[in-house]
Amino acid sequence: MHKYLLLLIIGVFSCTSSAAEEPEPYSQQSMYDKPLMERYVLDELKSIRQDQQSLEMRVTQQITDRELAVADKSMNYANVTVTYFFYLIAAAASLIALVGWQSLRDIRVNTQKMANQKLDEIAARYEKKFQEMERELKRKSRIISENNKEIERINEIHNLWIRAQHGQTPEQKIEIYNEILKIRPGDLEALTYMADAAMEMGEYHWALSICNRVLEVDNQNANALYQRACAYTKLGADEQAISDLQLAVDFSSSLSEAAKEEKDFESLHGYQRFDQIIADDEDNK
Repeated sequence: MHKYLLLLIIGVFSCTSSAAEEPEPYSQQSMYDKPLMERYVLDELKSIRQDQQSLEMRVTQQITDRELAVADKSMNYANVTVTYFFYLIAAAASLIALVGWQSLRDIRVNTQKMANQKLDEIAARYEKKFQEMERELKRKSRIISENNKEIERINEIHNLWIRAQHGQTPEQKIEIYNEILKIRPGDLEALTYMADAAMEMGEYHWALSICNRVLEVDNQNANALYQRACAYTKLGADEQAISDLQLAVDFSSSLSEAAKEEKDFESLHGYQRFDQIIADDEDNK
């Protein structure tokens, strides 16, 4: 059909091109021939389309019939397979009865025993899993509870630090730092700031003791070394003060700028080592 349609279209185009190459004088006859030719082509196209639709319907019907036939065969095969399967089960049961089990009662008892044993194994396995899940849930609940408590402690400590920043006197700051240490004993940062407040109060020995306590835990704590250098300076131990200051600057170079303007270090100006620390800071700039 498609071949005929192609030949028909080629013929129409051939007629059209011939008409274009050899123009004929305008006549009433050529005026009517062209619509007739177009009508003929349209009728042929309509006929071809109808034939194609009819062919598609027949093909679809044949495919459907074949699918139904295949489904019917499959159902028959499944029916036969199930029937043979039950035959095999019956044969096996008969064989077992002949070999060892003497009666249906023995079969029922043994089956029940095997079922109970299997159920006990399944129950034990799931009970073990449930116990493990319960332990895991308790562990996670404990972790969550500890995390919540830690969050509460962090929030409380944060509020105390804010209060300490707005403290008017060193005594008030030390009181707040003690509250922080009650919540988190051994907080090195709180101890360092407490040493600074003690320096403001003129309690140089107390500040020195606090700094030593921090450095016993962290001997590279730059702030504690810096505060101890201030305490040593006020107590007249200039060489020890300069040594601590040098270590503090080595661990945190930003402290050299603070040392340059620190009032506690006024007595150290003129020492070569102290001046060198300040000079190194200016050279780095």
